[in-house]
Amino acid sequence: MGYIMDLRAIVGHRPLIQVGSSVIVVDAQGRILLQLRSDDHQWSFSAAGSMEPGEAAEQTARRELLEETGLTAHSLELFGVYSGKEEHHVYPNGDEVYNVEFAFVCRDWSGTLECQEGEVDELRFFALDELPAGLSRLFRKRLAQWSEHERALGKS
Repeated sequence: MGYIMDLRAIVGHRPLIQVGSSVIVVDAQGRILLQLRSDDHQWSFSAAGSMEPGEAAEQTARRELLEETGLTAHSLELFGVYSGKEEHHVYPNGDEVYNVEFAFVCRDWSGTLECQEGEVDELRFFALDELPAGLSRLFRKRLAQWSEHERALGKS
């Protein structure tokens, strides 16, 4: 079932500190891959998920990317670590978390897009000036932080 689900069986919906990783995938045209989530029907990161015991943040990012999109990350670049009260989230089922998130960008990847059944309804690349309606609050925030990171590196 996974570490977080095992904890949920004990603590119910009470707040947990949840450590995980997210990935923004960028293609050769500079578009970003988004997923339409099955649980809240919002567009969000191409991959994001909780760390399993003994797993490093980069391993979590690689695993989640493969599970949720079918893509293999050849390289990952850390662009931020986020925590605090602004990382609070309540899932549609009532589970409450305070995230500690390692956010990565992946420009070097391979594979064929494949949606994870029960978690991802759709995967699609979008130009930054053509993002869909219904972006998750957290993703909008992280996208702004990533854009700032890119500008600081002179990449956009």
